Amino acid sequence: MDIRNFCIIAHIDHGKSTLADRMIELTGTKQHREMKAQLLDTMDLERERGITIKLQPVRMQYAGVQLNLIDTPGHTDFRYEVSRSLAACEGAILLVDASQGIQAQTLAVLYMAMEHNLTIIPVLNKIDLPAADPERVTEEVTKLLGCTPDAVLRISAKEGIGIEGVLTAVVEHVPDPSSFSLRKAEGRSEKAEGRALIFDAVMDPYRGAVAYVRVMEGTFHKGQPIHLLKGEARFEALEVGHFSPQYVADAALHEGEIGYIVTGAKDVLRVRTGDTVAISPDSQPLPGYREVQPMVFAGLYPSEADGYPRLRDALEKLSLNDAALSVEPERNIALGNGFRCGFLGLLHMDIVQERLEREYDCDLIITAPSVRYEVHLHSKRPAEIIRSSLLKADEPNVAVLSNPADFPDPAHIAEVREPWVQLEILCRSQDVGAVMTLAQKRRGVQKSMEYLDADRVLVHFEIPLAGIVSDFFDALKSATSGYASMSYEPLGFRAGDLVKLQILLLGEPTDALSTIVHRSEAQDVGALVCKKLKTVIPKAQYQIPIQAAIGAKIVARETLSAFRKDVTGHLYGGDVSRKRKLLEKQKKGKKRLKQMGKVTLTQEAFLSVLKR
Repeated sequence: MDIRNFCIIAHIDHGKSTLADRMIELTGTKQHREMKAQLLDTMDLERERGITIKLQPVRMQYAGVQLNLIDTPGHTDFRYEVSRSLAACEGAILLVDASQGIQAQTLAVLYMAMEHNLTIIPVLNKIDLPAADPERVTEEVTKLLGCTPDAVLRISAKEGIGIEGVLTAVVEHVPDPSSFSLRKAEGRSEKAEGRALIFDAVMDPYRGAVAYVRVMEGTFHKGQPIHLLKGEARFEALEVGHFSPQYVADAALHEGEIGYIVTGAKDVLRVRTGDTVAISPDSQPLPGYREVQPMVFAGLYPSEADGYPRLRDALEKLSLNDAALSVEPERNIALGNGFRCGFLGLLHMDIVQERLEREYDCDLIITAPSVRYEVHLHSKRPAEIIRSSLLKADEPNVAVLSNPADFPDPAHIAEVREPWVQLEILCRSQDVGAVMTLAQKRRGVQKSMEYLDADRVLVHFEIPLAGIVSDFFDALKSATSGYASMSYEPLGFRAGDLVKLQILLLGEPTDALSTIVHRSEAQDVGALVCKKLKTVIPKAQYQIPIQAAIGAKIVARETLSAFRKDVTGHLYGGDVSRKRKLLEKQKKGKKRLKQMGKVTLTQEAFLSVLKR
């Protein structure tokens, strides 16, 4: 049978899920009465936010051809989901909004599709909108792809205009998977028994781990013994089938098809995205996916200590479904046992937090986001200075850390490196000044600028990741009246003048509140934290100095005044020396208290500084 595997890629809100709905409806995969808007967005969170978070496959039949579609997310934080979808397909529909035109994320996903050598079908959506300008946007797309204006299809997914033309283009232009021979590519003459690539996996509470696979060669049958080559595990295929978009059981999955295999695995760490499912344990593993590098790190802690086992189980299950999430145990003085988690961005972090609270009923505390640093040490014996688990295996003098509490003494540090990213911002020409000012405030360096047309500019920056992980996107939207869009790619680590900013209470360092900052920003960050702490630390019988320091140098200070008790209130006049005597006595008592005293940093005070 003829097969076409394709996905829909686009910027956020350009209509991917709506186009998928119309295709499902037109091919009769679902009856009209079974349809609902954004049918493939199955999570409550996706429906509430109006965004796609997880890739979702579906099989359709059109003109005697089997069409396997994967609907992908549009947000830059979920680009890993997009890259996995692209690896399972031979073609991609590039969807562009006819009113907004090409956006930053349109370019990012297009370059990813080109890296995978996919056939690109350009489609203009929302041509029915009053603000649509199909002629201008068609010109942009033809310049970008080097195609003719006739090759750009014009549709309205909402109104169902031009959908048949898109399906016909997929059948005509996307290559059949059988035309690409894995045996030929690997220089083999014999046919392998069966190999499939896992592009996603979910945990079913009743049937164990379910692997979403693209069958590269051979056939998989129900009840057949299967092997996971990287996980080194053996299972029985309890069920095989395809997505419609719910699970539909089949007798077998054939070469070129996209479907699922129920493994029955109860250990969630066995079935990993990028692994190869094979019938023979001696088969060669397929090239998997590039190991994803988390960009943003935060501490996740249960609000009550007895919630730790529940959080650990929930994170294990979620990391099966979300291959971009990294998890390692961590202990914090103020919050107890928890996990240091790595995310692709702030939206990813937000979604993981909400999924843990909703799907797994976890009550969470999440600390401020930070990035990962590389610390190069002078020492010949680094394990004496820093935990050996933080040291790189191939470079024993380099520690990788994201928690400021692990930062070693500056005397042992040769240099500190921080992650940089290549940032692309697409904005109106009148917003260029505001965008440059914003990026330069975050230590960004402008590399180039190109005009897509008279009114729209694509500006390229190189910028430290720490500068964009917290509120950069919100600030960008405010500075450009909501018109700008951004996309970023990692560039690697670069040396910088980075220091550990410590918070001192009564002269004692509080490790739980320390942060890693660039020296030029230390004073501003220190002043902000000190001001905040002044409002949340409870008053004592004595003054509490709140200081921000780099080593021995104080860069900011606030003073929390003492309780004022009127010890002379009961006097009714007389000699002033009586009043002075009482005040001197009070002063001595406060001094004695201060020598013994300790500042109680409550969890609420700690969170007010660390929580987003």
